[in-house]
Amino acid sequence: MALRDRRLPELAIFVVAAVLHTWPLASAPATLGRIDNADTALNAWAIAWVGMAVITKPLHLFDANIFYPEPRTLAFSEVMLPQAIMGAPLTWLGWDPVLVYNLLVLAGFALSGWSMAWLVSQWTGDRVAGVVAGLAYAFNAHILVRFAHLQAMHVQYLPLALYALDMLLRRPSWRWSALVALACVLQALTSNYLLVMTVFAMAAAVAVRPESWRAPQLRSIAAAGVLSAIALAPFLYPYWLAHTQQGLERTFDDVMLYSGTWRDWLSTASNLHYDWWSHAWFAGSKSSNFPGVTVLLLSAAAMATGTAWRDPRARMALAIGIIGFVLSFGGHLPGYRQLFDLLPLLKGIRVVARFGWMTLFALPILAGFALAAWRRRLPPAAGLAVGVVAAVLVTAEATRAPMSFVVWDGIPRIYDRVAALDNAVLVEVPFPPRQTIYDNGPAMLFSAWHLKPLLNGYSGFTPASYEQHVEVMQAFPDADSLAALAAIGVTHVMVDARRVPPDVLERCVVSDGLALLADDGARRLYVLTAARP
Repeated sequence: MALRDRRLPELAIFVVAAVLHTWPLASAPATLGRIDNADTALNAWAIAWVGMAVITKPLHLFDANIFYPEPRTLAFSEVMLPQAIMGAPLTWLGWDPVLVYNLLVLAGFALSGWSMAWLVSQWTGDRVAGVVAGLAYAFNAHILVRFAHLQAMHVQYLPLALYALDMLLRRPSWRWSALVALACVLQALTSNYLLVMTVFAMAAAVAVRPESWRAPQLRSIAAAGVLSAIALAPFLYPYWLAHTQQGLERTFDDVMLYSGTWRDWLSTASNLHYDWWSHAWFAGSKSSNFPGVTVLLLSAAAMATGTAWRDPRARMALAIGIIGFVLSFGGHLPGYRQLFDLLPLLKGIRVVARFGWMTLFALPILAGFALAAWRRRLPPAAGLAVGVVAAVLVTAEATRAPMSFVVWDGIPRIYDRVAALDNAVLVEVPFPPRQTIYDNGPAMLFSAWHLKPLLNGYSGFTPASYEQHVEVMQAFPDADSLAALAAIGVTHVMVDARRVPPDVLERCVVSDGLALLADDGARRLYVLTAARP
């Protein structure tokens, strides 16, 4: 039977599961979303920017339009290249950025589950166990509370990397080195966090395969590492420049603030567990890392029977899970401060509790091994029934639906005027102070439509120039502020009439330095003509 004939029904299972777990998102993906969260706006903007820049200005991919006139502003957050390329055809067709984002959310869930199902079925020979592992992996407590973070849903490449690594250790060759590198690079480009976690995961997997530490294997591993480094270097270099030239860094104080505790491992927002007991732990957690009772029991069975130790592939998963669990405690872990100072990669991790995701990656694999072993001892009908029950339990434990979304009315049509402008540089008013910089979320989202240089911005890092621009905008629209804006390079001003004081609107009307271009009743677009002397 052709591969597509054997695997497409499994993909359909994960598409249905994605719809179920995110309901009612699939009922209206163009008009629902988590756009009340500035991180959603940031990530929808990044997908649009990268999707266009890869074809229009690939050599200036990181010179994004926010925080004008700062360079390399995409490096203030995450590039999400695989997701952006996946959504690029829709972006090129002019689809709404929120719709593109929502479709990528659904795709991430489905592809991640499908990938894990394939890995476990390859390793165990049991497709039902693979499906159960895929459901546990793609729809876990950690991912289902991170709807604003598209990075969290696209974890489909690490299972492929682990499969390729196992094949490399069994039959070292340049082919497997290249496939390990490809899968690792794709996973790393989905998220800076996942870059670091992929490095630790692969290192842990190799460390517990001493039978494969022979010269051919070591050469192949080194080749995979070199290929990965070469492929990632152009994407990491802008982050290094942002660190050295613009002050982008994570301090150990940041790490301590977001280091995990035992509460994280008891935290889940699922309907089944939250009201019953987990609400007591959820509020104070940094990351929801509860694996689920079904997965815990099956994983414990894999360890109790010795499968987790004897099978080299299960042993790789166990090592990854242990490393993730330990590292999730971050600054509370003895020696982490020394690791933080020693390993530059760790300076890219602020919410250290999210290392727990590595454990949530590993446990479904161990659970799959245990379930497959159990099913082999049963008659076919009973084995199928056990698999179905496990799938239902895993799904029930994770389910949060119906999810809460807000209504999205789409990009205001006044931004079509902005998109049509030549050589425009825009500032949106009000211009929030740094303490509430997340209020720039709407401006970011709207700029995903026009992609013109924007003085506003919101990201994981705020440059020093933003504070200077806040000072300029405090007196807007007086003559000095307009002159300062003109000196910066701003050409146009978008005023949200619903969010600024009436006297600001009145002064915009009478200002000699502003000329009205468009007014949709909610927003007014002005051209910055000249400042008063």
